Amino acid sequence: MKLLSLLILTLFLGKSCDGEAQKNIETAQLIYTANSRGFHEEISIENHIATIKNDRKGKAIETKISDKDWKELVQLFQEVNLDEIKDLKSPTEKRFYDGAAIANLKINYEGKSYESQSFDHGFPPQEIKKIVTKINSFAKQYNEN
Repeated sequence: MKLLSLLILTLFLGKSCDGEAQKNIETAQLIYTANSRGFHEEISIENHIATIKNDRKGKAIETKISDKDWKELVQLFQEVNLDEIKDLKSPTEKRFYDGAAIANLKINYEGKSYESQSFDHGFPPQEIKKIVTKINSFAKQYNEN
């Protein structure tokens, strides 16, 4: 009986630890930047707010992220391996000859900063492609309005 109780308790505690191990995007800051000679875009996401800056000198605009978009962003954030971001390789090299803006993804989470190597704007590494596309969608929504 003691063995059965111990087994059930172990399973229960193991499951609860999995839930705690999940990354909490509420405490994270995601910053996407893209730059070239004539182009600048910075999108910062923090706690349901997207801050978008479309030029170097201009004023940043804040916009609230819808619940649907936030849920999708949370799911995509869970899929990102923060420790591997710094080692991801760009699939293209258009930024070397001004064929694309130089882009970068930086995530500040739990007192640490995780930053990607530079990649071509519009062509992120496959491992972060979904979250980068989602982050860029907020700027596209703003520009359409």
